[in-house]
Amino acid sequence: MTTATRPADTYSPLYFLGSLGAGGLSVTFFMWLFMWVPHAGVPVPTFEHIWAALATGSLIQQTAIIIAWVGIAVFVFLNLKYLIWNLRAFSEFKKTDSYERLRNSNGETTILAMPLALAMSVNGLFVAGLSFVPGLWSIVEYLFPFAMIAFGLVGVLALRIIGDFLGRVLTKGGVFDVTAHNSFAQLLPAFALAMVAVGFAAPAAMSHTVTTSGIALILSTFFGVASILYTIVAAITAFNSMLHHGTAKESGPTLMVVVPIMTILGIMYLRQSHGMHVTFEAHTAPIETLMFLSQLLAIQIIFALLGLLVMRRQGYFDDFVFGSKTSPGSYALVCPGVALSVMLQFWLNKGLVASGIVDKFSLAYILISLIAVAFQVAMITLVFRLNRQHFGKPSETMAVPAE
Repeated sequence: MTTATRPADTYSPLYFLGSLGAGGLSVTFFMWLFMWVPHAGVPVPTFEHIWAALATGSLIQQTAIIIAWVGIAVFVFLNLKYLIWNLRAFSEFKKTDSYERLRNSNGETTILAMPLALAMSVNGLFVAGLSFVPGLWSIVEYLFPFAMIAFGLVGVLALRIIGDFLGRVLTKGGVFDVTAHNSFAQLLPAFALAMVAVGFAAPAAMSHTVTTSGIALILSTFFGVASILYTIVAAITAFNSMLHHGTAKESGPTLMVVVPIMTILGIMYLRQSHGMHVTFEAHTAPIETLMFLSQLLAIQIIFALLGLLVMRRQGYFDDFVFGSKTSPGSYALVCPGVALSVMLQFWLNKGLVASGIVDKFSLAYILISLIAVAFQVAMITLVFRLNRQHFGKPSETMAVPAE
């Protein structure tokens, strides 16, 4: 007797990273519009700006806009599709003994993938609204409070899950397995906090209401600082464990989780800086922005190289990406590539171009942009491959007889 099974049928909260990756890819397409479509007087391009550029722009610009529109639509759809699937699967998972075992292990922090994906979906819906909804900017001031409430609820959810975990491991000696702390898996809470922080930073940057912008600045700062503190503590303790026990092979992709955290915190900084400039008349020189983004990019490259080195030596890609083995943690590989694509766009446009080092649409500009697009294309390919591996046609396996 046989039964059809898929890897995704053995549920893990890490499958929320599938939704997260799709949402991140929608943002990479919005970056095309953000950087290449003129939107004078407005911090982000809206449907009206995009439509005007489509009507009057060159063939290359028109093609880029159409591709960006299709990309945003496809990946926001996939983001929401896998978010809904995960919420349903997680609801059923909570009724099992496996959930209780998870809640009493180091893996409890994998539940933070849920608020992380929820925050990404809110960001993705905002991107879709700007891209496709006419007249949205005229009512955006009324939408910001609702967006802040949504991010506030996600932030509270994340803090509650973190509180449950820390409350358990810091009050009961011996319940945290240090030997199993040999990866950066424990940085997932910091990732979730950073995503909430960057969400709050959007109203800080775009609202012209002093109260709304001020509250958003304060709340984004709180979650941003919390993310930084958690990253530092978890990374130091994890590195110590890795030096003693080596890196857990299946958790190899977590070595690069610092890459998306740096991009998210970098965007938070840019949004806060813009808000302080427009609303509170605090000014930052473009060269200061370039140096800050260069420092973040340096950190990202270092951790990306470290992660690739370890995973190559352990044969991770041969087993879990190109081979027959599967791991829900493989979806964590999407985040660094997406993050580097987005960071390169900001580094180029808000750093090099704004500082006068590189001219927009020069040869150097095009070459750096192509690197960002190459990361984007690679991650699109990876997402569809992982989706086929985990959610595709089930394989036939022997059924386990009931006892």
